[in-house]
Order: sequence, then structure tokens, then C-alpha cells
Amino acid sequence: MSRPIAGDFDYETHGTGYAVRRRTDPRIAVYVHAALGDARTVINVGAGAGSYEPTDRQVTPVEPSASMRAQRPAHLAPAVDAVAEDLPFPDDAFDAAMATVTIHQWSDTDAGLRELRRVSRGPVVILTFDGDALDLLWLAEYAPELIAAERRRYPDIEHVRQVLGGTATVTPIPIPIDCVDGFTEAYYARPERFLDPLVRKSQSAWGFVDQPAIDRAVERLRTDLADGEWNRRHGHLLRQPSFLGSLRLITALPD
Repeated sequence: MSRPIAGDFDYETHGTGYAVRRRTDPRIAVYVHAALGDARTVINVGAGAGSYEPTDRQVTPVEPSASMRAQRPAHLAPAVDAVAEDLPFPDDAFDAAMATVTIHQWSDTDAGLRELRRVSRGPVVILTFDGDALDLLWLAEYAPELIAAERRRYPDIEHVRQVLGGTATVTPIPIPIDCVDGFTEAYYARPERFLDPLVRKSQSAWGFVDQPAIDRAVERLRTDLADGEWNRRHGHLLRQPSFLGSLRLITALPD
């Protein structure tokens, strides 16, 4: 019997090709890797296909989806089949723990965060999004249902800090105009990319929006791009080298 889906999105069914469009952006990776400090051993929970894993440290990836584990490149360590809420490691087993764009998908976020803190004797580094800032992206005008769905998924940033305990800082991360990690805000200056169903497929948020709402959003965007309306309202973004949206890096140090 197969194990139930771990989290709120079925990567076994919808995760094919995910690694092609959701790659490590090196400019975002700089922030993540710096937050790990001098840690030599790192656990990466919800590791997926390996985005943002440092290659100059000993990384133990954890990923419950077989589809995602299969997409890990050969130069990265194979992932342990386990869930965030029940990590099969002793207390303080690693110098640091990391989780990138994953905590909103866990079935029990608080349990997963406590597990990160338990197995790390140093920093816990989490790359996530601030639900309260999701509407900074113009996409909210076209797909309000998507923004509403995402807000329900993302845990409150302050709550995450409280659960992790210790001393936690929150850093807004600028998103470069040619970002290669294809989350929604990565395309702030490439609106035509949302017309591609393969791009939307690599963004789990669309899986929580019904098809009629998706069709309306895509058709309105297609029309506004064709007649120049999007450019009249948002064309300044085409010349903006980065976008400060909802992407956040939480770094929690133990007391």
C-alpha cells in the first residue's frame, strides 16, 4: 500500500518536470548559504530536487515524494524518505537545518518546525513567503483566488519565529528580474510566462484554484498583454532589476 500524500500537494502526480523550472537562483542562494554560517553538516527538509542545497558542506536531504527524489541530480546526495514532522535523527544531529519553500506544504507545520529545531544544534534557516505581502505582485489583479489560496497555506511569519524560539531574524529577499527559480514572483517582469500551462504546473498554488478561475485569469492577462493594458499599468517593472515582494528568509539561532 502506498503512503498517503505528505503535505497539501501531490508531487507524485504533479511533480514531473518540476526540477526543470524550479532551479536554484544563485543570487537567492547567497542569502540562504550565508545564513547557515560555518555549519559543516546540514539537514535539508522538504529537499525536493535539491534547490538551494550547498555543495561545499555535508548535506542530508529529506524528501517524502518519490517523484521529487528521482529528479535529484547525480552530484547531490540521495534523499532520505521521511517527513518533516518525524525526522529519523537524534537530537542535535546537525550543525544546521534548512527548509526552502516547503513549510507551507507540511501537514503539521508546528511539528515540522519543532523537529528542525530538535535536530539542529545551530541555525534553522527557512526560505518562505509572507502571506500578508502576496498581493504586492500584480498577479493579484488577475488571479485573486490564487492569492487567497496562498494566504491560507502560508504560516504567519511571526508564528514561525515563536515556534522555533531562540533569536530569529526575518530578511526580505530581492527577486532578480531573470530569476531562474520559477515561483510566481520570479515572473514579475515576464507576465507572458503565466500563459504557459507548464509554468503554472510548476507552481503548486494553481492546484488550489478551480479551473474556471484559472481560465478567467489567463484570458484576461492574454488580452491585456495583447492590447498593451498590462504594459500601461505595470510596464515599469520591465526596467526594474529586482522585485521586493513576499520572499522571506527566517534565520533562527538557539539561545
